[in-house]
Amino acid sequence: MKALKTPQSGKLGNIVSYKNRYGQVDRTLVIPVNRDTASQQRARSDFGRFSAHWRKLTEAQRQAWIRAGRQLPSRPRLGQSGPLTGCAYFIQVNCNLASIGLPMVVMLPERPHFSRSPVGEFVINNAAGEVTLKLKVAGTPAQDILLLAAAPCSAGVSYVDHFTVLGLVPAPEAGFSDITTLYVAKYGVPPADSKVFVRTVQQINGRRDLPRQAFAIVPASV
Repeated sequence: MKALKTPQSGKLGNIVSYKNRYGQVDRTLVIPVNRDTASQQRARSDFGRFSAHWRKLTEAQRQAWIRAGRQLPSRPRLGQSGPLTGCAYFIQVNCNLASIGLPMVVMLPERPHFSRSPVGEFVINNAAGEVTLKLKVAGTPAQDILLLAAAPCSAGVSYVDHFTVLGLVPAPEAGFSDITTLYVAKYGVPPADSKVFVRTVQQINGRRDLPRQAFAIVPASV
């Protein structure tokens, strides 16, 4: 339930406090179901592997990551954030690389400069029951662009907060990248009149840009 009190975050006893887009919320602690999917197993394995490898770096390598981490803020929580530790930055970069099948790096990569995202309009077509999902892409992207998506939902939904990485946005053809195969492999064919939310994120050297979000409604078959 919504709580009228000083903003808090964390667990006290069996009560969990957090802030969402509606304000401060308290709820009873619920242990989430561990579905132990292949992607969860892979993410846990990557995190543990990179965490352990931090100890194997040379001191000069660790100091380079530590200095770089001091220049990067952590994700804000209750309006507050702090610099990343060198270990956290090392794990973050390598987990991002692993998510798209790239090898681990031990040397600090150059900090990238992100240009404007080339991804534009999100379009869904439904021709004789064959649904296609495409993203308009200007030119040829100069870096990797990750595709994240949420399960299809009611057309009346205006906000979703659970997105899953589906892979890299395919190379565009005639100005559009077809993401149908990636989406259907995860969520199946979205039904007519449902709404589909997607996010795209540029990634260079294991660093990610701010996500760009779009949605489209699956039209009726024509």
